[in-house]
Amino acid sequence: MNDKPNYYYPPEDAARQSASGATPEAPSVASPQSSEIPASLRRRDRSRMVPIVAALAVGAVIGGASGAGAALLVTGNRGATAVSGSNETQGITVNRPDSVTAVTAVAAAVSPSVVTISVTDTSGSGGTGSGVVLSEDGYILTNNHVVTLDGAAASPQIQVRDNNGHLYTATIVGTDPTVDMAVIKLDNASGMTPIQWADSATLNVGDVTIAMGAPLGLAGTVTTGIISALNRSIQIASSAAPQDGTGTDPNSSGPFDFFNFDLGQGQQSSGSVAATINIPVIQTDAAINPGNSGGALLDASGKLIGINVAIANAGSTSGQSGSIGVGFALPSNLAKRVSTEIIASGKATHGLLGAKVSDAANAEGSTTVGGRLEEIVAGGAAEKAGLKAGDVVLKFNGFPVTDASDLTALVRTSAAGESVTIQVLRDGKVQDIAVTLGTYEG
Repeated sequence: MNDKPNYYYPPEDAARQSASGATPEAPSVASPQSSEIPASLRRRDRSRMVPIVAALAVGAVIGGASGAGAALLVTGNRGATAVSGSNETQGITVNRPDSVTAVTAVAAAVSPSVVTISVTDTSGSGGTGSGVVLSEDGYILTNNHVVTLDGAAASPQIQVRDNNGHLYTATIVGTDPTVDMAVIKLDNASGMTPIQWADSATLNVGDVTIAMGAPLGLAGTVTTGIISALNRSIQIASSAAPQDGTGTDPNSSGPFDFFNFDLGQGQQSSGSVAATINIPVIQTDAAINPGNSGGALLDASGKLIGINVAIANAGSTSGQSGSIGVGFALPSNLAKRVSTEIIASGKATHGLLGAKVSDAANAEGSTTVGGRLEEIVAGGAAEKAGLKAGDVVLKFNGFPVTDASDLTALVRTSAAGESVTIQVLRDGKVQDIAVTLGTYEG
């Protein structure tokens, strides 16, 4: 048995369902009178709720809910909506509105901005994942592997369920397999509650995290933890990885070599899963399971710090093991840039270094970690900047580089044409080199 960590996407239910199953009816929804919630708590800017949450005066945030099992959703343009506790809705159940926690308040406020996504292909197989609302008219951000069923579905049918149990059909606006993100658009949607963005560059290890999504198809699930690590990079299988001359040495080895898709028992992917992509991630110990993919990783004030994308598998040969406290999310700053570009043009751009990279630690006689440049592509950004084969990249725009995966992920995070500073070790001397990245269009 392989005892190395095995990362895999958690996009779908552990056992994928046939598309022939009956669709449940949307639950009934009752709206309380607006007087039940103070006007100051119905404003659209949820950031103004932070002092209330921080002061633990969260009873006021959900004070309009009444009755056992009632769930109050504090939204911007919908005011407050009370729904009965039901497994078919994404409502946050509050039985004791006078003694709730800060996590309860965040979950209730953000619930309208998190959706459940069901995808089926022409063969009838499918799965579920999660997404976050970007706009009032229904742009939704999720993972590429969710809407393409791990690269197996060319023309998927997509159904989205919001926190009130309303069902929408949706179409793909654009996908970005380079960093595993996609944007879909709900049909005939209005009045949605957009997620609030946090600045992922300001996070600290140890910050509180709250994950929301539909693990194992269980919509409206909330888990908590902390940020376990920042500036992490992982390598995961992809059905559409870039082939551009910038990547890892295929002969190198490391703890991130074994990856697989969570396709469910008996399912096989029709896409190519031999290729890999390197992505920058936030590591968290909040429980993330199959179905959480594309969902929200939030800070203590309810702002989006990341899009849940992958989990670590501690050596299971089946690829079906659940959370072991090592989950990963794409940083919000990357997600915001990529989703904005996809909405504007249907695709996103990424930086291109133009160099073959390996792990410096594996080089004979190496005394440092980093990304070693093995080959320089003629006419590429690296050559134009004066980078040379044998240079060991120690930092990229101030971020430490420990191996080839780190460097590749950081290059992909950057926008095409961005000017960056790369710190290299050359002939025993450390120097900073300015580089204008090339363009890779995924």
